[in-house]
Amino acid sequence: MSFPAMRSAILAAKAIAPSAVGSMGAAPMATFATSAGSPRRKVAVLGAGGGIGQPLSLLLKLNSQVSQLALYDIAGTPGVAADVGHCNTKAQCKGYEQDKLAEAVRGCDLVIVPAGVPRKPGMTRDDLFKVNAGIVKGLVEAVGKHAPGAILNIISNPVNSTVPITAECLKAMGVYDKRKVMGVTTLDVVRAKTFYAEMKGLDVANVDVPVIGGHAGATILPLFSQATPKVPLSQEELEGLTKRTQDGGTEVVQAKAGKGSATLSMAYAAALFADSVLRGLNGTPTMEYTYVDSNVTEAPYFASKVKLSTEGVEKVFGLEGMTDYEKEGLKTMMPELMKSINAGIDFAKEASKAP
Repeated sequence: MSFPAMRSAILAAKAIAPSAVGSMGAAPMATFATSAGSPRRKVAVLGAGGGIGQPLSLLLKLNSQVSQLALYDIAGTPGVAADVGHCNTKAQCKGYEQDKLAEAVRGCDLVIVPAGVPRKPGMTRDDLFKVNAGIVKGLVEAVGKHAPGAILNIISNPVNSTVPITAECLKAMGVYDKRKVMGVTTLDVVRAKTFYAEMKGLDVANVDVPVIGGHAGATILPLFSQATPKVPLSQEELEGLTKRTQDGGTEVVQAKAGKGSATLSMAYAAALFADSVLRGLNGTPTMEYTYVDSNVTEAPYFASKVKLSTEGVEKVFGLEGMTDYEKEGLKTMMPELMKSINAGIDFAKEASKAP
């Protein structure tokens, strides 16, 4: 695909005109529309050798807001960096392995964490938690020590737990800033837009669907009553769309016959979200949905609309205009969401006591 064609595709995905700013989805990826005075930004991908990390690294290489791209994993990243680095865009790439984590994150403006094992058939989110919690803790502690001012985008599942783990680790180190820790739930929004557009025969470039809650199963709550453009949905259609959005990850795992998970769509969604974070840092406020430290509900972490600005999350917006169906979904999700949050907090606290 040529750069002009890719630009058109990204514009369509973000559903805006090239000059638009400050709306949901922000603006096109900065490779194609960046002011000459944009600051130089270092971005790290921790887990860059994996199924999400490799395509995400490629997409970040296309973003001209990125001047340095640090790719870290336990093995293989020099090769990934050499491969991605041959793309003729301005970001300088370097791969880091094993004991080079500190060097990889030092000086970063944004650190994206897709590291961990993917979900496999029959694997619950709890199973995933046991493996990935320790991985995330170690990476976050390195960021807290060597790049305490960096924004963290957490992709590693289960996000409902790994974001609280991240926060607790940084709190224990005395460097926690709730504006700078975000769970990436953009894939839920991407899926909701896609499924809604397909069902109703809409141009997906013009579709927006808010998605709130968490990032697992029933904790994912798309607000189709607030979708644009607004088209009627039967109760059967509404329930089908909601269920499909919640089960999007399982749909991909099953389609890959247990040999993979949602890596490409997750990389795409993470790249869109990273672009919005960088635009906010560079002085163009953007609006996104993300899982953050929140007082919108009784849950201490919750995904809702936020304003991203020069320090990260500038404002967390409340919930408005929900239907009875959506209010019931919110009520139903809370026990599961709170259980996942508490599991993350408890893990981090117990880990901090270990010798």
